Parts: sequence; C-alpha cells; structure tokens
Amino acid sequence: MTAMDFEQRPYRLGVGVALLNADDMVFVARRIDQTAEAWQMPQGGIDEGEDPRAAAFRELEEEIGVKPGQTEMLAESRDWLSYDLPADLADKVWKGRYRGQKQKWYLARLLADESAINIATEHPEFDAWRWARFGDLPNLIVPFKRPIYQAIVAEFAGRVRTS
Repeated sequence: MTAMDFEQRPYRLGVGVALLNADDMVFVARRIDQTAEAWQMPQGGIDEGEDPRAAAFRELEEEIGVKPGQTEMLAESRDWLSYDLPADLADKVWKGRYRGQKQKWYLARLLADESAINIATEHPEFDAWRWARFGDLPNLIVPFKRPIYQAIVAEFAGRVRTS
C-alpha cells in the first residue's frame, strides 16, 4: 500500500460514548482482540441511514448491554473527530476499505445500577471493564486514538466532576 492509496480511502463513520456513573467516573473496557494493555470507551460504526445519536444508543446496547432507557445523553461533540489507523492495521481492519474513523462523540450518564452493564453480549468485544477517572482517558487508549480522547476530555471536561 502506498501513502497515496491510504490517503484516498474514506473514513468509516462512527460514534463513541463516554458513559459516566453517578460519581462521574467513566466506563472503559479492554478489547478481546488487543494484546496491549489498552482500555477504550464504547464505540462503533453508523449503519447506512442511521442517525448518529441512535447509533450511540445502539452501540451501548450491543457492546455493553445497556439499554437506551438506562442512559441519559448529556452532550454531543461539536465536531466530528477522526483518526487514521496505523499502517500495520490499515489493510486488516474493515477489510482495508477505510483509512480510519470519523466519529461523533457523546457524553452520557448511566441511570441504572451498574449491574445493567453486561460485556458478555451476543458478539462480545471486551473481556474486562472498569470505571476510570475522566481525565485519565488519554493515557488508557492505544496511541493512535489518543488525540481523539484528548479532544473528548477537553470538550466535555466542564460537564464532568473531577474530584
């Protein structure tokens, strides 16, 4: 793959959700397919014709078992945030069709008890989960997604208690 080929690929449209508990700790989970000690927030693609907000609710249910009525959306990112995949992943992920993702991010609160969280879904993506401090997010994610997590923390920080 040449740099030109890579740069001509489109971004996959997606969403992500920073899910807070009552103490403003944020949900993070470890991907089943990762060997690195990296934790991420729920995220995924937008289906054709799907509204990004609806996709965010769907991804929460598909990835961590949390149903739409169990969360409250608090904020939406002003802009779409994008990342490029590293060269060693670009031809493997999404069958090599995309250069990375362009995502709309949401800040949400879990209204239900944390027992509503179930990562043993029909198609599990995670093998562990925990609550983390919101400001620690950039240090938990794989390096190529770090700028997005920094942007999310900067944009939503005023809506999250840090102490």
